[in-house]
Amino acid sequence: MADGGAVVTVRLVRSFEHRNFRPVVFHGVLVDQSVRDFMQLVRDGQFSYLPPYTMKIIHQAHGAKTNELVMSLDDDEKLILQDGRTLRESGVGNETEVAFFKKEDYGLFKANPKTAW
Repeated sequence: MADGGAVVTVRLVRSFEHRNFRPVVFHGVLVDQSVRDFMQLVRDGQFSYLPPYTMKIIHQAHGAKTNELVMSLDDDEKLILQDGRTLRESGVGNETEVAFFKKEDYGLFKANPKTAW
């Protein structure tokens, strides 16, 4: 990561209920950029159709993974990325995996966490 930036995997979550997401790997991510700028970078790619979303850390390198298939419903205060901070300040580093999702869908799923197959 020294010069080339970090590798960050972004899960584009379409549905929590149906466990529908698409992982996209971003190489050369500068962790000193703001969360807002990184979210715009994700949208500016081939994902410009996305409405305003938010991000939450799913997994960091050398850390424990959750058993949830899409993402954990715990520790929102710590893991949801804040617009005014940098990725580094938010805990994003090399080989971090983050979810990119619609906050209102997440709130509805968290209130009633039932899945459908």
